[in-house]
Amino acid sequence: ILPLVSVNQILLLLLVLTVCAILYNKVHQVPLALKNETADLESPEEMEEEIPVVICAAAGRMGAAVAAISSIYSNTEANVLFYIIGLKTTIPHIRKWIENSKLKEIKFKVVEFNPMVLKGKIRQDASRPELLQPLNFVRFYLPLLIQKHEKVIYLDDDVIVQGDIQELYDTKLAPGHAAAFSDDCDLPSTHEMIRSVGMQNTYMGFLDYRKQAIRDLGISPSTCSFNPGVIVANMTEWKHQRITKQLEKWMQRNVEVNLYSSTLGGGVATSPMLIVFHGKHSSINPMWHIRHLGWSPDARYSEQFLQEAKLLHWNGRYKPWDYPSVHTDLWENWFIPDPSGKFKLTRPDS
Repeated sequence: ILPLVSVNQILLLLLVLTVCAILYNKVHQVPLALKNETADLESPEEMEEEIPVVICAAAGRMGAAVAAISSIYSNTEANVLFYIIGLKTTIPHIRKWIENSKLKEIKFKVVEFNPMVLKGKIRQDASRPELLQPLNFVRFYLPLLIQKHEKVIYLDDDVIVQGDIQELYDTKLAPGHAAAFSDDCDLPSTHEMIRSVGMQNTYMGFLDYRKQAIRDLGISPSTCSFNPGVIVANMTEWKHQRITKQLEKWMQRNVEVNLYSSTLGGGVATSPMLIVFHGKHSSINPMWHIRHLGWSPDARYSEQFLQEAKLLHWNGRYKPWDYPSVHTDLWENWFIPDPSGKFKLTRPDS
C-alpha cells in the first residue's frame, strides 16, 4: 500500500506542478503579448501622426526658411518632420544655423536637390531671374525627394504659420486628386488687395493665350488661378498620375515656344502647375493661405484680419527680410538670427 500511496502522491505533485507551470506561463506571457500588440498598433499610428513639411533653403534667403520653420514648430504639438531642401553649396550653412539655435530640438532631414534634373527645361527670363532659381522647382519633384510618406505639405520659404500645422495636414483631398491648393478667388477679403496692386488671379495672367498650344487646352482665360506656394499633396496619386513627367513636358514646351515665361504672372513654376492640375485639385481652407503680402510695399491688410489668418505668404517682390516691405513685425516674431552672421536683415537703419 505504501508504495501505491507514494506513486499517487508523486502523480498528484506532478499534476499540481503542471497546473502551476501553465498558470505561470499564462500570467507572464500576457504582458508580453500586450506589449507586442501595443507596439504593432502604435507603429502605424506613429507613421500617420508624423507630418512631413518640405521647405527650401536657398542661398541669400535662408532666414526665410528658418523663420517659417520656427513659426510652425512654435505653434503645434504635432510630430512634425521637416525636410529642408538645399543645394550642395548651401546645405552646411542651414544645418549649422539649425543646430546652433533654439531650433536644434526640431526633427529634420536635409536633402540635396540636384539642379541637373532641370537641364534644358527652363527658359531664361530676364524680367524675374530670381524665379528661375533651381529650388523654385523642388515642388515638381516631391516624390523623388520624399520617399516614405503618403501625404506631404510643401511650403514656400516666404511664409509664416500662425495656426496649428495639423489643421493644414488634415485637409481632405478628393479621390483621384494628387494635390490641394488655395484658389486665388476664394477669399473676398483679399479681392480689394488684388485690385489695388494689379495682381493677376486668372489663367490669363499666367498663360499666353496667343499661342495655339494654350488655346488647345480649352481652359477659359477667366478661370480662377491657384497659388502653389502652399500644397497638400498625395504622393501615391502624384506618382500614379505621373505628375512630375507632365510638369516637365510643359516646361520643355515652354522652352520651345514660350508659353508663359513673359506673361503678367511671371510665375515660371506656377504656370505648368495651373495646366497640369486644372480641374483636378482639391481646395485648402482660404485662411490657411493669405497671399500677396509681398506684392506691394504700401498695400496692407487690416491687423485684425492678419491676426485671424493661419498662414501668411509674402509672395511678390517685397520680402519681409528686405526693405521696403509690409507687415514685417509679424514675420520678425519668428526670425532667428544667423549664428554665423552671414544672413542679415535689410532695414532702413541698417
